[in-house]
Amino acid sequence: MEKNKFNFFYKNYMMVMGPLANLMFYLQAYKIFTTKQATGVAFFAFVWSFIGLSSWLVYGIVLKSKVLIWSNIAGVIGTLLVLVGILLYG
Repeated sequence: MEKNKFNFFYKNYMMVMGPLANLMFYLQAYKIFTTKQATGVAFFAFVWSFIGLSSWLVYGIVLKSKVLIWSNIAGVIGTLLVLVGILLYG
C-alpha cells in the first residue's frame, strides 16, 4: 500500500477508534449512575485522566487535528461524567 493511501486509511481509522477507545469512561459512568455507587473508583486517577485528555484536546485544537479533537472531546466528557458520579455517589 502506498504511503498516501495508508495515511488516508489510518486517519479515517483513528476518527473511529479514537472516540470508541474512550467509551471505557462511559461504561464506568453508566455503572456509577445505575448502581448509585462509586465505591472503589479512584477519583484522582480520573482527575489526572481529565487533565491529560483536556491537554490533548487543546493540542488538537492548536494543530487543527480532527482526530485529536473528536477523540479527546469524547474522553473529556466521559471523564467528567465519572467525576460527577464519584462526587455524587462516592
